[in-house]
Amino acid sequence: MHKKKILIDLDGVLNEYIGQFDENFIPVIKSGAKEFLQNLAKDYEVKLFTTRNKSLASNWVRENSLDELITDITNIKEPAYLYIDDRCINFQGDYNELLDKVNNFKVYWKQL
Repeated sequence: MHKKKILIDLDGVLNEYIGQFDENFIPVIKSGAKEFLQNLAKDYEVKLFTTRNKSLASNWVRENSLDELITDITNIKEPAYLYIDDRCINFQGDYNELLDKVNNFKVYWKQL
């Protein structure tokens, strides 16, 4: 069975990132992330989408026992069914609405 591909961001989605980037350290896994990925991987091919060093990200995936759930790690926006990210806006066909969303955007972890 062919599964649709989903690219999911690492920082702020799967880990406890809150804007303090350290190129040599990836924050701890977010509570509920592994269970979410387990459910997602049942029906979708899940790839990690990150600008981080691939070796560091691979180690983080293995250390958190996610290697059976995540099929690959990429920094390229590959064709996919969906992209999951904490820094994105869904275009609904209206540019005025989109501009308003851009001008008022805040990542969820800055709203806490």
